[in-house]
Amino acid sequence: MPLVLGIETSCDETGVGVVRDRVLLADEVASSVEEHARFGGVVPEVASRAHLEAMVPTVDRALAAAGVTLADLDAIAVTSGPGLAGALLVGVAAAKAYALALDLPLYGVNHLAAHVAVDVLEHGPLPEPAIALLVSGGHSSLLLVKDVTRTMTPLGQTLDDAAGEAFDKVARLLGLGFPGGPVVDRTAQLGDRRAIAFPRSMLADPSYDVSFSGLKTAVARWVEKQDGPIPVADVCASFQEAVVDVLTAKAVRACRDVGVGHLLIGGGVAANSRLRALAQERCDAAGIVLRVPRPGLCTDNGAMVAALGDRLLDAGIAASALDLPADSSMPVERVVC
Repeated sequence: MPLVLGIETSCDETGVGVVRDRVLLADEVASSVEEHARFGGVVPEVASRAHLEAMVPTVDRALAAAGVTLADLDAIAVTSGPGLAGALLVGVAAAKAYALALDLPLYGVNHLAAHVAVDVLEHGPLPEPAIALLVSGGHSSLLLVKDVTRTMTPLGQTLDDAAGEAFDKVARLLGLGFPGGPVVDRTAQLGDRRAIAFPRSMLADPSYDVSFSGLKTAVARWVEKQDGPIPVADVCASFQEAVVDVLTAKAVRACRDVGVGHLLIGGGVAANSRLRALAQERCDAAGIVLRVPRPGLCTDNGAMVAALGDRLLDAGIAASALDLPADSSMPVERVVC
């Protein structure tokens, strides 16, 4: 059975995973998030340099954790886009070097498709077709997935701030630090999600697109108008509810409209406890099967890239050329570069 090494460097985490026939053998991550915290967001140049420093040690740790060597590998997969250009370049260059030195096939894969494919590591073969809701700091996408190894059809996307970006900005507004997603989620559990009626932008819009810029502004204006202490927990809970209400409503409606009985949620924001709970509640009511990987597989990681590489190899998809680019704006319809 083929053994695939996956490399992920689209943002601020150097991820390396090892997968054999849908079985995860290793998942190692080196995060540079602490280096970005003082800036309140990811600094591309800082991320790129951190990837350079972490790449070889992270690969070595993953191989050791899996109990294999470079000589045991059958293929290399790497995120070639979308993402931060400089960060992607580090991963792609490293993957090319390993593939060339070891004479192995190389797959440059789409970051979003990898977020879909990672679910096979926990729940087995993907139901096809399925609707995938991918939510992270850079993406809020609703996709129709008929075959994750070949193409994905976009149904809707964010028109401005992605969900994760909105979490980061609201957290910064409230002085909660960076990254915003986990701290807003934790703080929201202490608040009342019905305390403040923040807007549900585009909820009634017939499209599957979403918008969170107006919500972010509404939170800022509400906070500015307060004379006394800000009820931070209530603000977090109410803001979070507005985000997940829109995301889950649009996703369930897409499943109904397209006639698909499975919804998969992935991306860093899929680790959010309220998103997972509300999605389960609404899917149960609609007779839709929900699949969400465990939180550790939702954030950016090498396991998801290795999982997609494993599926591509198994499906007999042609490998990428060694001159494959790092494509920061890689379209979602393209699974392999």
